[in-house]
Amino acid sequence: MDKISSEQLKDLFSAVAAAMAANSEQLCAMDAAVGDGDLGLTMKRGFEAVPGAIEAAEEDDIGKKLMKAGLKMSSTVPSTMGTLMSSGLMSGGRKLLGKTEMGPAEYAEFLDGFCEGLMKRGKCVPGDRTILDALDSARKEASDALASGKNLEDVASASLEGARAGTEATKNMIPKFGKAAIFKEKALGRQDQGAVAGTLFVQAMTDYIAKN
Repeated sequence: MDKISSEQLKDLFSAVAAAMAANSEQLCAMDAAVGDGDLGLTMKRGFEAVPGAIEAAEEDDIGKKLMKAGLKMSSTVPSTMGTLMSSGLMSGGRKLLGKTEMGPAEYAEFLDGFCEGLMKRGKCVPGDRTILDALDSARKEASDALASGKNLEDVASASLEGARAGTEATKNMIPKFGKAAIFKEKALGRQDQGAVAGTLFVQAMTDYIAKN
């Protein structure tokens, strides 16, 4: 597909919600090894609320739809990760205010805004071993693909490769937040569970774009 319309935005995030539900147990298991063990449930419940919020927003403005979806997620899963993801959605939405379609440029802008939201709310930077390491790498690859004149599908594919590389890199990063920071020895050598969730997020969007 060349672009995602305002009407298709709900379907895009329905695909994300399905991916989070399918991988909920895996994320919980990964989180239990070095964290609280509820990451999968947070991602599942949080993204389950997004399609309905998008549908309830009557305007065609994609930015406004995403911001309302972020607010809904925030109230649905008011945990640390829930707050981070909702902040990412709202910040990404602000980048797209006034837009009724998401093409390659808008997709890259959305990822850029999402990362800005994570950094502002989470007080984190790339290298801190968080979900940001996956999404920051994703946005950089998306930006490079966009600069090369790639279409939406290629920009999304590039973002997925970036997310995967960023997630793999977390194996050698020392955690600075949460329980993982206390049990550093257990975390080293493992992919960060938040980064894995970030890759699932990007992969679900990429798969939707490729199939449509």
